[in-house]
Amino acid sequence: MTNRARYIELSALVAGSLVVWWHPIAANLKLALSSDAHTHILLILPLSMALVYLEGKEARLTFESRGRLGAILLTAALLLRAVSAWTTGHLSPNDFLSLSIFALVIWWIGCVILCFGLQTFRSLLFPLCFLFLVVPFPEHALSWVTEFLQHQSTVAASILFRCARVPVTREGIMLSIPGLDIEVARECSSIRSSMMLIITTMVLAHLFLRSLWKKALLIVIALPLSVAKNALRIFTIAELGTRVDPGFLDGRLHRQGGIVFWSLAVAAVVVLLCVLTRCEFRTPVVVEGGGKGRAWQRGGK
Repeated sequence: MTNRARYIELSALVAGSLVVWWHPIAANLKLALSSDAHTHILLILPLSMALVYLEGKEARLTFESRGRLGAILLTAALLLRAVSAWTTGHLSPNDFLSLSIFALVIWWIGCVILCFGLQTFRSLLFPLCFLFLVVPFPEHALSWVTEFLQHQSTVAASILFRCARVPVTREGIMLSIPGLDIEVARECSSIRSSMMLIITTMVLAHLFLRSLWKKALLIVIALPLSVAKNALRIFTIAELGTRVDPGFLDGRLHRQGGIVFWSLAVAAVVVLLCVLTRCEFRTPVVVEGGGKGRAWQRGGK
């Protein structure tokens, strides 16, 4: 097949998936527009396509003969789609949608492998696997993540109050300080901004870091930062509400201030990224002539 024919085949397979998965795709978009926990889904496909475009210029598009793996993935995706349709009555709407969209992503990856080969998939590994983030959280996973963020944010906020010498008692997700009782509700878990922070960190790590362990380190650090920004938000609003003006307890900072604390967390990620990048691009160079000294050169791998 010619290279142009491969692109046409890929386009046809992707278009076919839009027909087969039309109802789950529409339901997923509706969920992303209505649920704070799934807003990030709207960003994943555009980001993935942008990364494919950027990396496609350097990727090894081998156009190798189609292998069995692509066909296997396409078959598995169709089977998962059929299973999700047959078990609709036995699954919750969220779980049904998760299984269907997971099958869709498997289909897309299978299309790339079938049309361009395994080497091309390896060259575009991150942007293609990044597509799995369009899969909505299953119901139990979403509940667990929300509760985890609630409890950890409560613990972290209590630590901030103690560091500020504010008397505080904690019972579950309830905090009590002089003049105010605080319940860290599900909405206070800030799962939307936490997901946005993790996604932003993943993209920055992929674009600017080479070492796999440094990428993993940056992404792992984003997890406690998600809790820390929630705790800082709770602490700041409570302190302003009890010491400055009670209007802060239900003001704009409470209702729309998430972007402020998310920006602080992103700034912390960028600072750490700069440190890791600087370390990564400083490599030892042995000085010739029998000396034991070392020089440092920027830009080494």
